[in-house]
Amino acid sequence: MLSKFSTAALAATISLAASAAMAGAGDYAFEPVNPEMKKGDDVTLAVRLTNKQTGKPVSDAVIFRTRVDMAPDGMAEMESPVEPLPSKEPGVYAFKTDLPMAGRYQVTLSAKVQGEAETVTGKLIVKAIK
Repeated sequence: MLSKFSTAALAATISLAASAAMAGAGDYAFEPVNPEMKKGDDVTLAVRLTNKQTGKPVSDAVIFRTRVDMAPDGMAEMESPVEPLPSKEPGVYAFKTDLPMAGRYQVTLSAKVQGEAETVTGKLIVKAIK
């Protein structure tokens, strides 16, 4: 028979395990540092990765897939090359890309976050202006 203390400890352990199991890729969000920038070649595009539960930046994520295209304006085939740049602040990931014409661009990212089994993915919209 379990004592009241043992029952409470067991309940707390189950509760903690359940909340840890419920944590997942959806607990993270990518957002553009600057959602609007001038069109052109070799544009620096920066995104911030944050933990939605804590609001804190997520450093040391490994971004292994990136894509920039004009899908929001019906031109998904207009894909731009993406090259990673060194990070200048925690949780901010920068890339060099081309935004050859004014319009909306979709940025698609896939990342691995330390301690997270699932892949974190995000799709952002940025706007290139003249």
